[in-house]
Amino acid sequence: MSAAPESSHANRVSTERNPPEGGAPSPPRLVPRRKAPVHLPLLEFHNRSPIVFVTVCSVRRRPLFARSEIHVLLVDCWRVAHLWQVGHYVVMPDHIHFFCAPAVLEAPLLAEWIKFWKTQVSRSWPHPKEQPVWQSDFWDRQLRTADSYGDKWDYVRHNPVRHSLVASPEDWPYQGELNVLEWHDP
Repeated sequence: MSAAPESSHANRVSTERNPPEGGAPSPPRLVPRRKAPVHLPLLEFHNRSPIVFVTVCSVRRRPLFARSEIHVLLVDCWRVAHLWQVGHYVVMPDHIHFFCAPAVLEAPLLAEWIKFWKTQVSRSWPHPKEQPVWQSDFWDRQLRTADSYGDKWDYVRHNPVRHSLVASPEDWPYQGELNVLEWHDP
C-alpha cells in the first residue's frame, strides 16, 4: 500500500507566525489561502431578481479602462450581452465595479455572462498591443438588503475621489447607470 500523496501548497493550512515589527506573533492562520474568488450560487428571494455587485480587473492591474473609447466599448458590449442587466457602474483605470441582475428567468450563470462580454470587449479592443486585457476571474457578492445596495453604491461612486482622480464623484466621466435595478423588499 502506498503512502498518501502530499497535499498541494494551495491546500495546505498556513500556520505561519510572522510577528509584526515590535509586536507579538499573530495567531496561526487556520484556513487555506484563497487563490481565486468563490462564486456562490444566486439565492432567490420571494420572486425578486437578485442584484449582484461585481468587480473585474485588468490583467496585472494595468491602467487600461478609464478612457472614453473603452467606456463606450464596455457599454456597447453590456447592451449586447442583454441576458443580464447592468445597473450602476464605475470604470476605474485598472478595474470596473458594477451591479447587475438577470434580465430573463433562464439567464446564464453569472460567470458565463461575464466571460461572454469580456470576450466581446477583447475582440473589439482598439489597442492590440494591450492584449490580454482581463484577469481571468472576477469578484462577486449578492446583495441581500436595500441598505446594502445603497451603501455599496455610495462607496463605489466615491472610488475615483478616494483614488484622487477627481474632487467629486459627479466629476468622474466613466460611470453611469444602464438599467434601473429596483430593490424590492418582501
